[in-house]
Amino acid sequence: MSTSSSDFAAYVASLPRVLAGAAAIFRDAEGRVLLVEPNYRAGWALPGGTIESDDGESPRRGARRETLEEIGLDRELGRLLAVDWVLGPDRPPLVAYVYDGGVLDEDDLGAIRLQEAELLSWRLVPREELTDYLLGSLGRRVLAALDALADGSTTAELENGRPAS
Repeated sequence: MSTSSSDFAAYVASLPRVLAGAAAIFRDAEGRVLLVEPNYRAGWALPGGTIESDDGESPRRGARRETLEEIGLDRELGRLLAVDWVLGPDRPPLVAYVYDGGVLDEDDLGAIRLQEAELLSWRLVPREELTDYLLGSLGRRVLAALDALADGSTTAELENGRPAS
């Protein structure tokens, strides 16, 4: 039995939709995490954003592109620290990838240039204050990614920022 291309296209169109985003955790020499303040929603975020699926962009490439767009730094990213399946009330599920962006020195920090169309400011935040800035599952995701970074060998698999069971 053969399937026509229109049947296959209809099948693909009927599949559930999932959003995908990718971000990077950058730290300074003191271990503080670089956060950015978006102008389009409450709370702070890591540099990153939506993966562009139209051109087949991978999560790693998306995180690097978004980092360049948002803060003006084009850097190779380290290992994958966390993957989070996030359910939202008014959108399809989101798969969020978090990569190690490495440690930024004073020159790197001085080279940060914000994407003014989307961001208001940036700051370095110590671990113990992260959940004051990062709302909901994002705060838990970043803490889990930092734990995976400290462990050196694991990737956190999360659901809404909590360990997947």
